[in-house]
Amino acid sequence: MNASPVGPAAPVLVCAFAVTRTPPDLATSAAATGHEEGGPLRVLRAGGLCLVVQDVPAALFDEEALAERLNRPDDLERCARAHHRGVEAAARRGPVVPLPMATLYRGDRSAEQAVAAREAVLGALLDRLRGRTEWAVKVHATDGATNAAAAVDAPADSGTGAGTRGRAYLSRASARRRDRQDAHGRALAEADAVDAELRRYAVDATRHRPQSERLTGRRAPQLINAAYLVEDADTAAFERALARLAADARHSAVEVSASGPWIPYSFARWDEDPAVMDTAVMDTDAVDPAVMSTDVMNPDATAPDATAPHRTEPPRTEPPRTAPDRTERERRPMEQEARS
Repeated sequence: MNASPVGPAAPVLVCAFAVTRTPPDLATSAAATGHEEGGPLRVLRAGGLCLVVQDVPAALFDEEALAERLNRPDDLERCARAHHRGVEAAARRGPVVPLPMATLYRGDRSAEQAVAAREAVLGALLDRLRGRTEWAVKVHATDGATNAAAAVDAPADSGTGAGTRGRAYLSRASARRRDRQDAHGRALAEADAVDAELRRYAVDATRHRPQSERLTGRRAPQLINAAYLVEDADTAAFERALARLAADARHSAVEVSASGPWIPYSFARWDEDPAVMDTAVMDTDAVDPAVMSTDVMNPDATAPDATAPHRTEPPRTEPPRTAPDRTERERRPMEQEARS
C-alpha cells in the first residue's frame, strides 16, 4: 500500500512564556501545558538563559486573529490561563522572568536572539527575584464608611413655607456631601497607612489601578490594589503584619484582603533597569487584566488561598482593558524583534 502524500505543514509561530536559568523538566511533567491549540512546551537556550516556548498555529495567533480573540472575554481568559500554565512550568526549578502574554516570534532563531541580546538585564532580574515572591493586597472602603452619609432624608421641615423647606433640604444635602467627603478622606488615609506599614516588610511595592465595581462585585470602592515583593525569609513577618492590619480597630474605615505568595509578575519588568528597581517604588498604571500583571493572574473571587512559593494565581480578566493597553506597552523592546 502506498503511503498517502503528506502536505506542507501549517505555518506556526513560537509563543514564549518565560525566561529562566534552570530549564524545567518538561518531558516528565504531565501538567506542563500551554495553549491547547499548540504543541508541547519546549526549551530554547540563549546564552546562559533558557526560554520556555510552544509552537502555536499562525492562523490562530497572527496579529489579526490574536487581536480578535483577545477582545472576546472567554478567549482572553483562556489565553491568560494558558500563559500562566507555561510560566508556572518554567518556575518549577527556580526564578523566572514571565514575558507578556502573547509574546510571539517567527521562529526559534529570532526568539533566541531577542533573549540573548538582553542576557545581562534578564540575568540581573532573575538574581533580583530569586528567593522572593509576590503578595497581592486589596484595600476597600468598608460598607459602613461608604454608607455613613447615605442616610435617608429626614422628614421635611415643618416650617411655614416652601422657602424654609427648600433651605432645610439644601442644608441637609450639603451636610451629607461633607460627611461623604470626610468618610472617603478617612478611608483613603487609612488605606495609605496600611500600604506604608506593609512596605516595611517588602523589598519593593507597586500600586496597580484599583479594580472597578464590576470586577470586585462590591459597592464599596477599592482604594488600593497593590503588589509587594517579599523575601521568602520575611514571609511570616509580612503575614503577621497583614493579620494585625486586618484586625486593627484604627483602620475601621477599610477592609484589607490579601493573597499569595505568587510568582512575582508585577516585578518582572525586563524593560526597566534592574539596578534601580530595589530602591525605586513603582507606582504603575498597570492594567488590571491586560497581560500578566498581578491582576491578570489574581482572581481573588475564584482562587483558593495559596501557600506554595512559585504558584501563580489563575487569571481574571476585564475585557474593556485587554491587549491594546499594557500588552503594547510592555512588549517593547523585546517584541520589536518578535515579528521581524
